[in-house]
This record gives sequence, C-alpha cells and structure tokens, in this order.
Amino acid sequence: MLNWLFPNVVWERAWEKTNETLYMTGVSLIFIFLIGLGLGLLLFLTSKGNLWENRLINTLIASVVNIFRSIPFVILIVLLLPFTKLIIGKIIGEEAALPALIIGTAPFYARMVEIGLREIDKGVIEAAKAMGAKTSTIIWKVLLPESMPAIISGLTVTAIALVGYTAIAGVIGAGGLGDYAYLDGFSRNKNDVTFFATISILMIVFIIQALGDYIVKKIDKR
Repeated sequence: MLNWLFPNVVWERAWEKTNETLYMTGVSLIFIFLIGLGLGLLLFLTSKGNLWENRLINTLIASVVNIFRSIPFVILIVLLLPFTKLIIGKIIGEEAALPALIIGTAPFYARMVEIGLREIDKGVIEAAKAMGAKTSTIIWKVLLPESMPAIISGLTVTAIALVGYTAIAGVIGAGGLGDYAYLDGFSRNKNDVTFFATISILMIVFIIQALGDYIVKKIDKR
C-alpha cells in the first residue's frame, strides 16, 4: 500500500531524514528551554515592580530578545554562518543548523515564559515575601510551579515552530525532512516524496501538540 502511494520514496533515506529532523528539534529544544527560561525569568524579575527591578538590564535583555525574534529565520542562518563555522566547524548538516535554530527560537520562548510568569497572581508572590522567603525560594517554590502549565504550553508552541524552522534549514543544506522534500522531491519532480515529507512533518507536529496538551493537563491544578 505504501509503495503504491509513495513509489519514489526510498524508505531508508526517508527514515534517515526523519531522524535528522528529530535530532535537530530535540537537541535545539533542550537548549531553547534552558536559555529561554533564563531569559524569561530575567525579563520578569527585572521589570517594574518585581524582585530584581532594574530598568537598564531589563531594557538590554528585551532589546536583544526583540532583535533576534524579529530577524527572519532564513536571513538569521546566513548571518550566523561565520559563528556556526567557528563553533561547529562546518556550515552544512544537521549540527550546523543548531546555532541558528537555538538563537532564532530561544527569544520567542523567552517572551512566552515572561507572559506565563505575568499571569501569576501578585498576591501569591506578596504572601511569600511577607513570610520572609528568599528570592531563590520565591523563584523555585512560587514562580516556576505556578507558571509551569504556561511554560509547558509555551514550549509546545515553540517546539512546533521549531519543526517548521528545521524544514527551512533543510532546504539550504541542513538535512532533515525539508531537505528531503526539496532535493529528492520538488527539484526532481517527485511529488509523492514531497507529499510524504509533508505528512511526516505534520505527524511530528501532531505528536508534539498531543504530548504537550497531556502534560499541561497533568500539571495544571487550577
């Protein structure tokens, strides 16, 4: 049945390209979570009326986040080629796509983390401060637990956007399903290959969304 629907798909290569997409998404997402969570916390904590209120630091971080969030991903990949060459040693392949994927997506996630933190009831934070809780205690025992559903929901949205970025990166030499759809499918007029790659990407997105929704339901106590 599959061979009839996708006569030009070489299954070994299709599996290889799928693994490359999963690799780029998974590795990038780990760093995006750590960097984005840190930046999001700093944006929230240094904003007006919060624990580490500092207008200068908040403005600097917000500016960096806004700049990298605004640059189109294709342009960002090109701009980061010297940096990628420096730290990875090459500009082609799935590893070479990681710096652009991380730098291009972490600021987006940072804003989602900040939004999640802003949704926390101010009274909960004030109560913790009134009981003499240290800043580190407030962060780990109040801010993160209270905002965790929003943080996970934001990570889900970010992961889905990241899958789309890996497809874009694939078209310009990063590998993955985007590369498979373009080089093996579109450029060779093999529409079934392009269709297969599209379906594979959609399946990955649906799985990510379902997993994210499941986790949020489990941890959301509201």
